[in-house]
Amino acid sequence: MKRFFAVVCCAAATCALQAETIQMKDGNLITGSILSQTEYVLQLATSYGTVTLNQKEIEQILPDKHRIVLQGGSQLVGQITDLDEFNLKLKTDDGATVNIDMPQIVSIETYDYDRGQDAQKEYVEKTQEKQAQAAAHAAAVAAGTAPAGVSAAGGLTFDNDIDQVFDTQKATVVNGQVVTPAAAQAAPAAQPLSDEEAFVKGVKTGAVSQEEYAAAAKEELSAKKEKKPAAEKKQKPAHNEADYRKYFSVQVGVMPLNLKLDNSARAGYSKTDEYDVGGTSVNVSSKFLWRVKGSRLWLGPELSLANIPNTSFDDKDPAAAVDNPQVKTSGQMIRGGLTAHYYINPKNRFAFYLTGSAMYEMLHLNYRGEVVSARISSSGFAGAAGLGVETWVDDLMLGLEVREVFAQRQKELKNSSGANTLFQIQLSWKF
Repeated sequence: MKRFFAVVCCAAATCALQAETIQMKDGNLITGSILSQTEYVLQLATSYGTVTLNQKEIEQILPDKHRIVLQGGSQLVGQITDLDEFNLKLKTDDGATVNIDMPQIVSIETYDYDRGQDAQKEYVEKTQEKQAQAAAHAAAVAAGTAPAGVSAAGGLTFDNDIDQVFDTQKATVVNGQVVTPAAAQAAPAAQPLSDEEAFVKGVKTGAVSQEEYAAAAKEELSAKKEKKPAAEKKQKPAHNEADYRKYFSVQVGVMPLNLKLDNSARAGYSKTDEYDVGGTSVNVSSKFLWRVKGSRLWLGPELSLANIPNTSFDDKDPAAAVDNPQVKTSGQMIRGGLTAHYYINPKNRFAFYLTGSAMYEMLHLNYRGEVVSARISSSGFAGAAGLGVETWVDDLMLGLEVREVFAQRQKELKNSSGANTLFQIQLSWKF
């Protein structure tokens, strides 16, 4: 029972002391009680005396740790978080909390972070010696037996000893250049320039104020600004092909359309009556593509609209009762499907690519005769293949594309050509 109360008293006394371990930036560990602490210094009471530490030399204040010796010789090291007459709670380094019954504890010791007493004693004594020397110097300065000034690294003072290393106070300006005493002894004395010579050579002579130097610097800076061009050329943006994943373009082009109308089934026409109802078609299209897994291949949908120009030919229908009867035709084509681009040299200024598409085409031709009017339709698969080129203009791309469009016509248009060449310019964005 006596040992039990002794352990409790020891634990309470240890926690009450609140010993702190200070880790210095040079690796030393000092254990003691913090007496006072400011923004600049920390006063620590150690077993070997009181020492004042510079806050700039302190790495960190380590948390209080204790070594708990248990019956059987095992030990635990950690922070005591709670303590009463029956139980002690200890937080170990791995973050676990251990409950220890007081009868199991043999002793409680302050953990010194594996630093020997001799090492701590040596550090404290050296620090106290330096502080005593500083106090003695301050007393000598106050008595007038030592030079005053702020101590610098290496034992110099900014007011006196610094002049032994740098000749700043004794340096002079001769003919616009700084001359130290050492340089003045090594070289013959230079004669100051006259005002006329100084003006010609553009150097400063005599005593020149900071305001004059500032004004001269301002004039020189203004002169440099005036030499710059009024408007600097805008740098062209550097486009990295790997940064883009989507592509959108708008295209406008023309396609010579070869459409042949077989009109032999209508009244007044023979089997040899075949008329050209095509012409130069205007084509407008748009496509939206995605890059395929960082490759040079792009895929996406395309929609295309084109007109069939107005044409006319003689109306041979015997029922036509007007003079010089005419048949007039016009129409439109709609194509939609999947388009692909494969870039040959995507990083060059002019990027060439191969293009191909698989689409469904709907063609409608309006037939307007003097007696009979009809709508002729031809729908079916259409394919295209070609070559394109693009170049960057700021954040846009301008391009030219040539395609060969293949489509099989039906009904009265079955004799039409199955291939037509499409020329188009395009404006596109990559993002």
